[in-house]
Amino acid sequence: MYEIKNIQQLEGEPRRRWFFDPVMELVVWFDDSDYIIGFQLVYDRPMNPHALTWNKGSGICHHRVDDGECPDTTAFKGVPVLITAGRFDFKRVGADFKRNSSEIDPQIAAFVYDKIMQAEIPPAASVAGIFLF
Repeated sequence: MYEIKNIQQLEGEPRRRWFFDPVMELVVWFDDSDYIIGFQLVYDRPMNPHALTWNKGSGICHHRVDDGECPDTTAFKGVPVLITAGRFDFKRVGADFKRNSSEIDPQIAAFVYDKIMQAEIPPAASVAGIFLF
């Protein structure tokens, strides 16, 4: 992964950093003291994207990303949304993340990796929500 520099910071929202490669995307949010307060890791891009989202206040959840495509219609593409995903293969995703994150800030990589490895998400434990980025 590499960092996308100079991303737009949204007024009224926590500062964020964005990391990207062809199969993973990571957005990390920070408080005013530069502590991580949330992240969203999208993995298995582009064919079967899933999102692992952690927030300091609410913990971790796992979703499948519905990209909004309507391939069998002439409808316009919809907004991507998060759909309950169920089982999370933390060992595989952790290994993939560790391999792909070797070039990013080591403190961020270690924090996210630790959260991945602690994630025990039972089937149907996640709630559908909006796509954060």
